[in-house]
Amino acid sequence: MLPQWVLNILRPFVLLICRLFWDVRYRGLENVPATGGVIIAGNHQTYLDPFWLSAPITRPIRFLAWNEALAWPIIGKLMRLLGAWPLQLEGSDPAAIRKSLHWLRSEGAVVIFPEGGRGKEDGSMGRFKSGAVRIALEAGVPILPVTIRGGNRVWPVGRRLPRLGKVEVVFHPLHELNPLPDEDTREYARKESTKLAKIIGSAL
Repeated sequence: MLPQWVLNILRPFVLLICRLFWDVRYRGLENVPATGGVIIAGNHQTYLDPFWLSAPITRPIRFLAWNEALAWPIIGKLMRLLGAWPLQLEGSDPAAIRKSLHWLRSEGAVVIFPEGGRGKEDGSMGRFKSGAVRIALEAGVPILPVTIRGGNRVWPVGRRLPRLGKVEVVFHPLHELNPLPDEDTREYARKESTKLAKIIGSAL
């Protein structure tokens, strides 16, 4: 990936592109923690989501991204330069999870899209997988829910290239995880993933 100082230089230009082409507006940036481990979990509408989401965030972040997407010539290369790690969507991927846990325990931020793939053409979300919550529990970090709205109209499923449009990115308050001592981890992760989906879906 690119050194952080290079990313800091490029960030204003990425923000400018986001504004010019998609009139991207941000709400709730004050909810982004400046320090400490955190998982940033958002809905997934287009392959531009990582760029829209990360452009205003000044702290170092990493992404868990579909391993096949990272093999694409342009988007995949750009995502790797931003700090994306490949994740196999089918089955478990211990290497990607170990990297994420190490980064989170070092007070880093990791972006995860819990749907595991792009949502529906009308902008509604697919079912959330519980991986983001389970990683957050194991690392002992909160989750920052993020809603991306309007991306489905900019780059609908089935369209080859994005078009001009308007996008809004909403950063919600931190979601803390506090399971009871005797609570089943898998059941708690499923329950909290449903809550997370409701929070993110509330701004669509």
